[in-house]
Amino acid sequence: MFDAMLIEKAERLLKTCGERHMRVATAESCTGGLIAALLTEIPGSSVVIGRSFITYSNRAKREVLNVPAELLQQHGAVSEQVVRAMAQNTFDMTTAHLTVAVSGIAGPGGGSAEKPAGTVHMATATADGVTHMCHQFGDIGRTQVRLATVNAAMDMMLGRLA
Repeated sequence: MFDAMLIEKAERLLKTCGERHMRVATAESCTGGLIAALLTEIPGSSVVIGRSFITYSNRAKREVLNVPAELLQQHGAVSEQVVRAMAQNTFDMTTAHLTVAVSGIAGPGGGSAEKPAGTVHMATATADGVTHMCHQFGDIGRTQVRLATVNAAMDMMLGRLA
């Protein structure tokens, strides 16, 4: 299902987290669970992965992850503010030591001049706080945006462990 590069990154993340007795949780919108699917593709991943959330709609972000409606209304689901809240709230609601949250516009279409297709915000949370990144992958196709997001999320999580 995933290419060798992504599998290698997932194995490295799981190995490092396992050695440090760390748990990981995901909060995913545009990837629809692909980050969790990648991580659970690895045998033994249950030692590290406890839970993940797919919160595709704004309602799900509010009801499941407690993202304030005001943030969604003011900034939109694809924003730094919302993914920071998603990552932090997932951290606060679970026993995870590292969380990642993603929200973006996979396309085709659906974007705007300000947030074109291929725009993805992501954040990680640990006990040391929340970090954020925004990627502009371009209108490269829905599948490619989603896979590029998974790859960037893996890099971001591995970076937090470095």
